[in-house]
Amino acid sequence: MSQAQITESQVTHLPVAGQVGRLAQSLMAMALGLLIVGVVGFSHIDVIHNAAHDVRHSNAFPCH
Repeated sequence: MSQAQITESQVTHLPVAGQVGRLAQSLMAMALGLLIVGVVGFSHIDVIHNAAHDVRHSNAFPCH
């Protein structure tokens, strides 16, 4: 069966629970990313802060 022959009845739609799960995963990933950036960016441990600083510069991301 080719792609052109697929009908609407053959398309699988995600149930609402699946969409909510995706949203929850996305929000948790963003929260984890912000936590990591916040903890590392404002860390008083010089080794951690300097390592993050060097990574930002190596990725051409302005940090100051």
